[in-house]
Amino acid sequence: MVLLIARNSFIQLSKLPNVKGRINYIASPARQENLYAVYETTERKFWSELVKCNQGEFRKSGADGQCIEARELIIALPESFTEYYPRRYVLALFTDHFKEQYGVECIAALHHNKRKTNYHIHLIFSERKKLEKPIIKVASRNMFYDERGVHVRTKKEILDEYGEIRPGCSVIKKGEVYEKKLFEAKNSWFKTTAFLDEVKHSYTELINQEVPDEKQKLQVFEHGSLYLPTKKIGKNNPKAEEIAKDNEMRKEWNATVDQALVSGAAEEQIREIKRECISEEIKASINRRGKRPELFLLYLFEAVFKLKELIERVRERVAEAKEERLEFPVRSPLAAKYQQLESIQRKLNDQNEAIFNRELELGRVRNELACATGIFKRKERKGLQEQVDSLEHQVASMKRWLSGIVREHGYETVQEFMQEYQAARKEYKAYMAAVEEWKRRTEAKGFVDMQIREAKKRTEEREEYRGYRSSGRGAR
Repeated sequence: MVLLIARNSFIQLSKLPNVKGRINYIASPARQENLYAVYETTERKFWSELVKCNQGEFRKSGADGQCIEARELIIALPESFTEYYPRRYVLALFTDHFKEQYGVECIAALHHNKRKTNYHIHLIFSERKKLEKPIIKVASRNMFYDERGVHVRTKKEILDEYGEIRPGCSVIKKGEVYEKKLFEAKNSWFKTTAFLDEVKHSYTELINQEVPDEKQKLQVFEHGSLYLPTKKIGKNNPKAEEIAKDNEMRKEWNATVDQALVSGAAEEQIREIKRECISEEIKASINRRGKRPELFLLYLFEAVFKLKELIERVRERVAEAKEERLEFPVRSPLAAKYQQLESIQRKLNDQNEAIFNRELELGRVRNELACATGIFKRKERKGLQEQVDSLEHQVASMKRWLSGIVREHGYETVQEFMQEYQAARKEYKAYMAAVEEWKRRTEAKGFVDMQIREAKKRTEEREEYRGYRSSGRGAR
């Protein structure tokens, strides 16, 4: 069985203090081994004019640091794009999409990395729109500028002790052009995290529209999620081995979150463990010791352990307070989904039970391995170790399959499925309470009148259900 784990899209935003140098780097065949296409929405001279404008505005502002001349998006593409779409089409589609949405000029290049494992677009964009008609300002009198390009009131302020104009200072005579404005002000929206979030969702949606295989569709990682994102390992990364270990632990956390949700743990309980054992511990560690990324694994290991303890407690409560399974409420429109969702839930419960039994077996074999000491038990230890390795692999695979089960039915995550399942179950219980009330009223006031009221109630429920669907998830 091949497990297809949902992938997050990768879209990165960076500032460019040297846009012309960056354009030369991404668009030069001499500097890029796997450069497939370059696409521009304007002439190349636009970027020289933009640099001149930005550098001039930066000098006038007197700000410290570097002048940001433009910004760049790096957009990772699915490898399937290399099979289905012409390269020029892909690059034009993504570049024109940005220009249509934000109205600014762009230049983009389509690349592969050296090993051809990372198909991606570099998209450079201007933060300023060009004016339809330049604003030209003519000096009504002589104007004087010091070495910094700052306008001063009198000529005396730019003269040296000999009465000569100091080097770097300048004079613009009456009637000459002293300012030619080609661009609007920078769009401050491009500086915000909300912009990056908007771009991620926009491009992820565009990618998914072009992906022919449903199983290869991407999703944007939500930072308020119960899950942890994995890190991308770039080429020639000296910390590749550390990042790989880190990613394995993150996957273990995500799989355990799925198991906890299926076991019946509340999202808030899981979120509290994530906050206490990961977020707050990291924050406290940075305050005490500075940034030490290697400690993250320790905090994550502790968080996974706490989450497993929560699963055990939830399982015990479920076993103690297990109630008779309710029958499917045929008269409730919203609860009509319950039978289908309950079927999926049973699969999850069966898988969860199998995981629990396999973990018990793993614990037993580990104990046997720990007791198999001495020189004469070498062969026995080897066999037990092989069993441990095999069982660990099986447990990890079985946990990952929890999310595979819900994806087979159109849900992105176990969390998404459990939210809909719990909503349907709530409606189911509400319907059963309504049935009991119907019986009570039937006995008290007569069967016929109650039937009329019940029919009216079913009609109202159907209308309520239609409103719920239109404002909720809608058609899947």
